[in-house]
Amino acid sequence: MKFIETPLKGAFVIELEKRGDDRGWFARFFCEREYQQHGLNHKIVQVNTSASKDKGTLRGMHYQLAPKAEDKIVRCLRGGLFDAIIDLRPGSATYRQHFSIELTAENRTMLYVPQGFAHGFITLEPDTEAFYLVTEYYAPERERGIRYNDPQFGIRWPLEPVVISDKDRNQPDFNPEIHLR
Repeated sequence: MKFIETPLKGAFVIELEKRGDDRGWFARFFCEREYQQHGLNHKIVQVNTSASKDKGTLRGMHYQLAPKAEDKIVRCLRGGLFDAIIDLRPGSATYRQHFSIELTAENRTMLYVPQGFAHGFITLEPDTEAFYLVTEYYAPERERGIRYNDPQFGIRWPLEPVVISDKDRNQPDFNPEIHLR
């Protein structure tokens, strides 16, 4: 695997290193030792998947507060998605900055999302499936969310959402007094 630092400290784009022959190719999706060598949390406790039938389905921006904060490794298995993260760590040099990337079934690229980051995506194709490795169990009482198009962050989504849950549509704009407690 190739670990490529993003402009946001602690977040990485991960590319597969394919080894191939006339049958096709093989690559590691996850290797505890390689994650450990890059200082990344490698304690995977849960694996999640989401399927979205419509292009323009928006999910996010979600995160969990400590002590249930989670790191995520996100990959698109079918279709394509525009993935966005926001650094919500108050002491970070990149606090309130965002990063986005296209994750597709074809490019097989993954995104490592550290604790303290909000995460969300919009599907670029119908029948898109995302796959997540997470380092903490889901804790609904510690779950938080912010509005996907909060102007404080300036994320340039490539299209307007066609499908969005009431929960995500009604998330408030970011306020550290509310969202980090």
